[in-house]
Amino acid sequence: RTDAGVHAEGQVAQLALPDRHDARAVVNALNFHMKPLPVVVLAAAPAPAGWNARFSAVRRRYRYVILNRRPRPALDAGRVWHVAVPLDAEAMGRAAAHLLGRHDFSSFRAAACQAKSPLRTLDRLEVTRHGTRITIVAEARSFLHHQVRNMVGTLRLVGDGSWPASRVADALAARSRAAAGPTAPPDGLCLTGVAYEEPSPLPTPL
Repeated sequence: RTDAGVHAEGQVAQLALPDRHDARAVVNALNFHMKPLPVVVLAAAPAPAGWNARFSAVRRRYRYVILNRRPRPALDAGRVWHVAVPLDAEAMGRAAAHLLGRHDFSSFRAAACQAKSPLRTLDRLEVTRHGTRITIVAEARSFLHHQVRNMVGTLRLVGDGSWPASRVADALAARSRAAAGPTAPPDGLCLTGVAYEEPSPLPTPL
């Protein structure tokens, strides 16, 4: 599942069918009936007993894109966070390093989060700049509600000079949502992949 306004390139879903169907026929039928919605099924496969698209996942990867320039987005409208003031991506990267590892991420957790524990292990939080685009890639087994967007909103404060990079560590240690930065808008966030332990039922796209 993703928040409203968030995109997905690597979403995985499962459904129970009353009869066994050819995987290619399932893909073609779903894509036919979902036109003209902006949703396309790339592949399908029978799943083994007990497999779950959500709970069998061992890693999730998200990408967040900030368009950092004064002119507003045109073709990228709705798919980036437009930030007009200059951002220091290197400082954002240094700040991101404070969040790597296993921590209590209460400071970056939405009030509506239903997870039983705020403990999460963040394996990757990488900030890179290519021209006017700043890309933030986050990887973990699982994330809290709004965790990525709250981390990005906090890193933005470092990028524009409002916070020193070290303050991100202080926000994490506070274990309070009030100590971290604002929630970044959903537009720039995209679920780019979900990984499963082998053997996985997921095939290459048909």
